[in-house]
Amino acid sequence: MALEDAAKVIDEGITRQGFKGHGFEATYAGVTSFLRRTYTKDLTGVDLAVTGIPFDCAVTNRPGTRFGPRAIREASTLQSPDAPYGWDVDPLVEFNVADYGDVAFDHAKTWEFPKALQDHIAGILATDTACLSLGGDHYVTYPILKAHVEKHGPVSLLQFDAHSDTWVDDDPERIDHGTMFYKAVKEGLVIPERSVQVGIRTTNEDTLGVNIIDAPEVHRIGPEATIARIKDILGDHKTYVTFDIDGLDPAFAPGTGTPVWGGLSSAQAAAILRGLAGINVIGMDVVEVSPQYDISGATAIAGAHVATELMCLWAHRQKFGA
Repeated sequence: MALEDAAKVIDEGITRQGFKGHGFEATYAGVTSFLRRTYTKDLTGVDLAVTGIPFDCAVTNRPGTRFGPRAIREASTLQSPDAPYGWDVDPLVEFNVADYGDVAFDHAKTWEFPKALQDHIAGILATDTACLSLGGDHYVTYPILKAHVEKHGPVSLLQFDAHSDTWVDDDPERIDHGTMFYKAVKEGLVIPERSVQVGIRTTNEDTLGVNIIDAPEVHRIGPEATIARIKDILGDHKTYVTFDIDGLDPAFAPGTGTPVWGGLSSAQAAAILRGLAGINVIGMDVVEVSPQYDISGATAIAGAHVATELMCLWAHRQKFGA
């Protein structure tokens, strides 16, 4: 589609023919699929599916991340006309990327949610389609991880976060966004010595063997050294990447449930994600965007940019390999 045809275009999310191409309709109008990708439940020929997880029943502070997927999609329209900046791959024209909509679940039966989400993601992966998830609180990564491990075996975890989310929790029935990675390590879903948490700035004495590059260290050594350390830890192991938006400092992402000062800047996060090109990404998510705490929309914009960078990480590996 030529840019001059933009005035004739509306609702690309449901009218686009095929999956490829940038989106030129007005950013303030139309159906807000992620990056104006085609909405579909038919994954035939789709390389990467984007799906929303509007769940926030596991939070320990402020709720509201159920509104995250919608806000991220809306914010992503700002990026849809252009190739992602700073990358040597353009997933919007080189791969079939679709918006698969949101997971369906009964909000009044919270105990059924973990299986509903795991089955939802497993259904995507069963078609040999990769998955980028938009949360939702951070608990959602746990069922998503289970689905990925069913397909790929135990994985390395690359986590951007203010919190380790590995506080002790030996009750399998508890649904909590601060303990799910404790369970993931204990259950053998995650290989701790090949995993790394970046941006941590809250106290949890037991690391469970997971490598930590906390926020003060990132500030001290800078993005390039941080990238080198992450790559050294991950090697070429299959890696699941999860980005909690509170990994960013509240100055850049105030719209989140548990903000902590001293975090990464958006510039640091962008440099690190782009510098990680080549890691063996098999799945990814961005979580904990609570748009109602940020009237500027900056947090949703940050979430949309993070999601796009994660998509590019995956696409780079698919195009170029290691």
